[in-house]
Amino acid sequence: MSFLNDLLGAVQGNQAGGSTLVSVAGQLIEKAGGVQGLVAMLQQHGLGDAAQSWVGTGANQAVSGEQLGQALQNGGLGSLVQEAAGKLGVDQNQLLGQLSQVLPHAVDHLTPDGQVPAQGGLDLGSLASLAGKLFGGGNNAA
Repeated sequence: MSFLNDLLGAVQGNQAGGSTLVSVAGQLIEKAGGVQGLVAMLQQHGLGDAAQSWVGTGANQAVSGEQLGQALQNGGLGSLVQEAAGKLGVDQNQLLGQLSQVLPHAVDHLTPDGQVPAQGGLDLGSLASLAGKLFGGGNNAA
């Protein structure tokens, strides 16, 4: 996990760095219309196999920050990434690299039975525990 820790260090001025990345992933999911909307959008823009692997119960297929950025941009979510990068004070490509590591885990976490939740059945609050799992943040549930 040292790669994730290295990436996190770039954004992390405090303990909330991992939570911040998970929060940005949650915002992307929410703006896309939930997990269902995000998966559909990624499918339309070339990341269908990867997105399905995140939902399924098997291993998550990796995507690069560049692939994710292109899909999000084409899906109309590029401005959200740009705004988040500005708020965090990091380069947009750097944030996309981090999100390409975190977003698969977020989708996987929100689809524990390998099924996309029904529209409106999304509990983004459940992502709070994900930061601790990914980044070893202890009991950092804000």
